[in-house]
Amino acid sequence: MDLPIFDLLVFLIYMLAIVGFGISFSFRKRTSLDFTTGGGRLPTWAIGMSIFATFVSSISFLALPGNAYLSNWNGFVFSLSIPLAAWIAVKFFVPLYRKLNSESAYFYLEQRFGLWARVYASVCYLLTQLARMGTILYLLALPMNALFGWSIPMIIIITGISVIGYSMMGGIEAVIWTDAIQGIVLILGAITCLGIIFWEIPGGPTEVFRIAAEGDKFSLGSFQLDFTSATFWMILVYGLFINLQNFGIDQNYVQRYISAKNEKEAIKSTWLGSLLYVPVSLIFFFIGTALFAFYQAQPDLLPATISGLENSDKVFPYFIVSQLPTGITGLLIASIFAAGMSSVSTSVNSSATVILSDHYKKYIHPNPSEKTSLFVLKAASVLTGLLSIFVGLAFNGVESALDAWWALASIFSGGILGLFLLGFIVKSTQSNQAAIAVLAGVLVIFWMSLGSFFLTGDLDIYQNPLHSNMTIVLGTLTIFILGFLLTLSGKKKKPSL
Repeated sequence: MDLPIFDLLVFLIYMLAIVGFGISFSFRKRTSLDFTTGGGRLPTWAIGMSIFATFVSSISFLALPGNAYLSNWNGFVFSLSIPLAAWIAVKFFVPLYRKLNSESAYFYLEQRFGLWARVYASVCYLLTQLARMGTILYLLALPMNALFGWSIPMIIIITGISVIGYSMMGGIEAVIWTDAIQGIVLILGAITCLGIIFWEIPGGPTEVFRIAAEGDKFSLGSFQLDFTSATFWMILVYGLFINLQNFGIDQNYVQRYISAKNEKEAIKSTWLGSLLYVPVSLIFFFIGTALFAFYQAQPDLLPATISGLENSDKVFPYFIVSQLPTGITGLLIASIFAAGMSSVSTSVNSSATVILSDHYKKYIHPNPSEKTSLFVLKAASVLTGLLSIFVGLAFNGVESALDAWWALASIFSGGILGLFLLGFIVKSTQSNQAAIAVLAGVLVIFWMSLGSFFLTGDLDIYQNPLHSNMTIVLGTLTIFILGFLLTLSGKKKKPSL
């Protein structure tokens, strides 16, 4: 399928405008602190939109409608956990990081447990971001390749280089302002799509609800207390832990707390970004459900090559190309790229900040000049961006990039939240006790994530019996509970005076 010339022009103009707008911030005189925090000049609403855009990636833009089209609204339960995680964040995490006055999320761990904790967490974070950026770039290329025949490596390379350009030159101001614009485009695009589905389906909106209800498409999943499958409670618990990790120890979010003008504004932006995601994700699920009804009512409109279960993520892009008016199609394809670019640009900037704060200043030069700091930040932006492109290219041909990403994310990031909560809640835990707890937690994570590869044959009874999403939950709980018990036992052994 060829994209009409006008839609292609709309898409290219949008991409060039976003990249150009981001690069325009490079003409301002800036310090390294401006590059990483924006110097306190950024408005609350823009930071909030950037937090929202960090939540939404091309994975969400394509996967949420595809998931709802294929099954039901079980995945929306993840969004229901966000308000509770956000409340904990504004109550405890935002004030903590504002008081620390460090651009690094992992400075706190060094204060609590020593340098090893900061190095461990920051390295895990960098590995997680490389895997995340590579996955987003690759998944962004898949539907475009299937629909238009565009080269997967070409899409990955061009998108990656575009993001590197404005992230490296414009710093966090460019990232946040482009995030804000792309977030608005994404929301308007999603609402437009839903409205067109309602308008064009025979029978109108009532037909969408009728067909969806008959197919049990609005179900949130089973309410059984079962953590071996994707039940309501399993997704809710998983979502709570993932979002606590995002708000509590993810550099992407922490950097936005300290970019705000003051603590009050940081709290407002956190609420805006997190709560906005809930209704927007609902719209994406609704789009998937409406698409199911749309193509059930008109099955001849969907080619057999896309109607298969394994192609559910391609249904939404196909609708965009085949059903939307000329011009709107180009803008919606641009919004898919916007979702991916906003997530990758955020990761590029935060990774560069971690490399400068947690590694360059610790091992090479503790007090670099402003010129050197800016050079390191820009060089690190280019390096992490190029590495993410290579990771995206390496995913080409993998059977399930999304499954690979989930496995890598569990391994690299599962232990950091447990260490953070242990340090934050159990004030008397010592460094050696935390290290033992982290080692145990990492072993649990490896067993849950990779046990199926090693425990085969007669040993398969020792494989993880729980749903794979529970990896971060058990890894975090292992570190926290073991660390707490070690702290208690250490107190008991001390002789009384």
